[in-house]
Amino acid sequence: MAVNYIIYDLEATCWLGRPPKGYNEIIEIGAVRINEYGETIGTFESFVKPTVNPILSGFCKKLTSITQAQVNTARTFPTVLEEFKLWSEMYDEDFYVCSWGQNDKKLFADDCRLHKMEEGWLDYYINLKSEYDNLKGESIKGNLKKIVIKEGFEFTGIPHRAISDAENLAKIFLKYFDEWTFN
Repeated sequence: MAVNYIIYDLEATCWLGRPPKGYNEIIEIGAVRINEYGETIGTFESFVKPTVNPILSGFCKKLTSITQAQVNTARTFPTVLEEFKLWSEMYDEDFYVCSWGQNDKKLFADDCRLHKMEEGWLDYYINLKSEYDNLKGESIKGNLKKIVIKEGFEFTGIPHRAISDAENLAKIFLKYFDEWTFN
C-alpha cells in the first residue's frame, strides 16, 4: 500500500502570558503531502475559527500576520480537520503526520479533545526535530528558519505562518528522504 508523508505546521492563538480560559486553539493548518517516492503531491492551507477565545491578541496577530477577519470567516476545527484528513488521504492510504517538535502534535490532540473528536490518527506521528537530531548525532539548536538556512536552503514565505513553515520543513524532509530511519 502507498504511504503519504504529511509534513505539517500549525499556528495557534497566543498571548504574552497564559492563555485566557487555558486554551491555545489552532488558527491555521498548513501541510505538504509527499508520497513514498519523495514526490510532492500537493499542499493544504486553511484558517481555523477559534471558539474558546475567538478574539486574537495583538501579540498573536503581530507574530503570525493572521488577521481577525481571516479567522472570523474561517470554518471551525471539526470541519477543517475533516477537510485536512480527506486531503491527506489518510482514510485511503498509509500515512505519517510529521512536524518539527512535539508542540504541533499536542495542539492537534488538545483541539481534538476540546471538540470531542477521535485522535487515534496521531498515533502515526513523527517528530522530525528528534529524527533530525538522531540523523545528526546530536541535539541541534535553533528554530526551523535557522535549520533551513543551515541546510543550504532559502527560507521562503512568511515565518510563523503554517503553510510557509510546512513548505520549508518539507525541504529538509526531502533532502534527507532516503536517510530517515522511519522509511
